[in-house]
Amino acid sequence: MTAITHHTPDALLAAYAAGSLPQPYALVVAAHISLCLECRAAYEAHQAAGGAVLESVAATDVSEGLKSSILALLDTPVPCEPTYQRSGVYPGPVMGALKGRLPRWKSVGMGVRQCILSAGHEGSVRLLYIPPGQAVPDHSHNGLELTLVLQGSFSDDTGRFGVGDLEVADQALEHTPIADPGAPCICLAATDAPLRFTSFLPRLLQPLFRI
Repeated sequence: MTAITHHTPDALLAAYAAGSLPQPYALVVAAHISLCLECRAAYEAHQAAGGAVLESVAATDVSEGLKSSILALLDTPVPCEPTYQRSGVYPGPVMGALKGRLPRWKSVGMGVRQCILSAGHEGSVRLLYIPPGQAVPDHSHNGLELTLVLQGSFSDDTGRFGVGDLEVADQALEHTPIADPGAPCICLAATDAPLRFTSFLPRLLQPLFRI
């Protein structure tokens, strides 16, 4: 793996450590942390800081009823979620979202394929397969988009993104990502709002592909 040069911003790592990051973004950050030693260390530092804050908070008395309810919950068996290991280019968190199966790709045209992992009120997260030399139609953003490269690489006006790199795009960025020569580019992408495509045809097909 080449050196990772595009990292998760510290504010996103802090939100992920606090458990306040929406699920689509949390999956991308978890996948990036599994690939990036630098961001993993920063994430663990945020966890340690949060633990130190909790230890410094003064204790608060609770009612006997609340205490009994909490203890009863602790005694209730909770089914354990299986832990998934990396498989091929897919990190453990992605394999978890896939329930241990390989992606079921659906064509969106021009050789590009996608596999939607989840979509809801918090946003959506999907895998994208982009053939070498193929461009994603020019677009800007209605919200925040996180794109993590799992295989190959892509380039746009902001630079080149290889395996493990994370691109953070907001409303200020309009770009046309193009997969570089070599292996097909496979990305994990999360958004909290539909993209804003420049061309008519992508806008027409957008509801069909839920992009």
